[in-house]
Amino acid sequence: MNASPFEPKPRLAISACLTGLSVRYNAGHKASALCLELLQEHFDWVPLCPEVAIGLGTPREPIRLVGDPEHPVVTGTRNGATDLAGPLRAYGEQMADELDDICGYIFMQKSPSCGLERVKVYQEDGRPAHQAGRGAYAAAFCARRPDLPVEEEGRLHDPILRENFIARVYAYADWQQQRRQGLSRGALIRFHARYKYLLMAHNPHAYRTLGRLLGTMSRDDDPEQLGQRYFHQLMQALRRCASRGTHGNVLQHLSGYLRNDLGPADKAELQQLITQYQKGVVPLVVPLTLLRHHLRNHPAPYLAQQAYLHPHPEAMGLRNAI
Repeated sequence: MNASPFEPKPRLAISACLTGLSVRYNAGHKASALCLELLQEHFDWVPLCPEVAIGLGTPREPIRLVGDPEHPVVTGTRNGATDLAGPLRAYGEQMADELDDICGYIFMQKSPSCGLERVKVYQEDGRPAHQAGRGAYAAAFCARRPDLPVEEEGRLHDPILRENFIARVYAYADWQQQRRQGLSRGALIRFHARYKYLLMAHNPHAYRTLGRLLGTMSRDDDPEQLGQRYFHQLMQALRRCASRGTHGNVLQHLSGYLRNDLGPADKAELQQLITQYQKGVVPLVVPLTLLRHHLRNHPAPYLAQQAYLHPHPEAMGLRNAI
């Protein structure tokens, strides 16, 4: 039997409390049913708790961000004498360098160490500033790994954000596999060809920009250096969530490959479902399922390789609710 295109499982770093480990300040956890029931089958977890890693006990005094939201200190809620920002940031940089085989990271939201956004930063009067901050550890980690897909567990409950994050994780894993196989001018062009329509759905402008970047590639260009530029722009572009309009545009492009193979009734049915999807009547999986059906009956080798048609394991059902 052929191996799944999604094997081996991508490794994801994750805030340890989300996996059920009792590492929180109160010796509890924040086990995530979404991560443990929906995602765990498809990923290998790397649980991390920066607060425990820098030597804070369990249970322990809660910590919080204090001062300038851009550069907060991290202190205990009762004892503000010790600033833990330095150790947390240092550990973030250390892990960013060591975890070179992960393809994404799921952080605990609102945490003074792990929150990616909307973390309260307290002022001298005891009230939080209007401007929120980022967890000290997460900020340092992400600054070191700007292309790595990252998301907060709370935001993953939004179906659109969840699908976007998981698609980026598998694109990252695909690129890592390509790097292991070696980069060449041909390899870059073939990789981009696979991601053409996924990129078109997420960011039409970047789709054109990256096409020009590779289209002007010369024999003097170093594939490693060009590949680094290409992948950085690709991952930034995929952070934008696709809309019904851009998905519909891609579906129209893909259906165009079947124009000489389908009869009038089949064409009309496919067009009707694409229109219904764009109007919000049916989810994306409905026109996609019919399109895949026709492609099985009328194979198109160029489309068979498209990441857009299979950006993540179908069993995850991520496109059933968008």
